[in-house]
Amino acid sequence: MAIGFVLISAAPAREHDVYNKLSKVPEIVELHPLFGEYDLIAKIQAEDFEKLGKIVVDRIRSIEGVIDTKTLTGTKF
Repeated sequence: MAIGFVLISAAPAREHDVYNKLSKVPEIVELHPLFGEYDLIAKIQAEDFEKLGKIVVDRIRSIEGVIDTKTLTGTKF
């Protein structure tokens, strides 16, 4: 299982819209609003890192109002 954290910037006044659309993505297991450089952080889970990347590109970055993302991937110790 691959885990990633996606920092998301939304267009001004679109934060609620983006949040509502992201909350419908089944691979997003946690979603939190933020203050600061990024507007939201999403924890996503996928079978592997390739599928995790597809989720970011196809399901998160494609949402109208998302203007930037930064993805941090997890690892096991």
